[in-house]
Amino acid sequence: MYQIECMTSTEKNYIMDEAVAEQKMRRMALEIVENNYDEKELVLAGIRDNGTIVARTIQKMIGELSSITTKLITITLDKRQPKDIELSEQMDFTGKVIIVIDDVANSGKTLLYALKPFLEFYPKKIQSLVLVERSHNSFPVHSDYAGISIATTLQDHIYVQVDGETIRGAYME
Repeated sequence: MYQIECMTSTEKNYIMDEAVAEQKMRRMALEIVENNYDEKELVLAGIRDNGTIVARTIQKMIGELSSITTKLITITLDKRQPKDIELSEQMDFTGKVIIVIDDVANSGKTLLYALKPFLEFYPKKIQSLVLVERSHNSFPVHSDYAGISIATTLQDHIYVQVDGETIRGAYME
């Protein structure tokens, strides 16, 4: 178990440290394997930037836990005005299992718009994964896999801190 020390006003209010983030991602990777045990391949679609880092970590963990092959792609979109959505690789998603991955689910808007390019095809199923899920959804999007669900006020903001390819933790402001 981890312990959060008392913080001064200049320090960040961490809700998860690096060890806990790793533990949460490993649990989610196990859940993905359990829920998709009969699949040969999964498409992991990380929302740029932090979502892609979470997706890469999940991909590595799935590889350690199972023989399911994973394909990693990146979704690029403007989170404030998600009009144009780009994929790092174009392919036929018909019959595929797609897992859309982001670091934090705030209102659900980013996850909803990230689904758009896949709806031109007929995927077998689409799932979503977030490291931190907030309880203020404005859009009808539910995370199938969540590292931690946290009740916040609308004024609170949650940030996932990364260092290169490593998730260092998550904090609230």
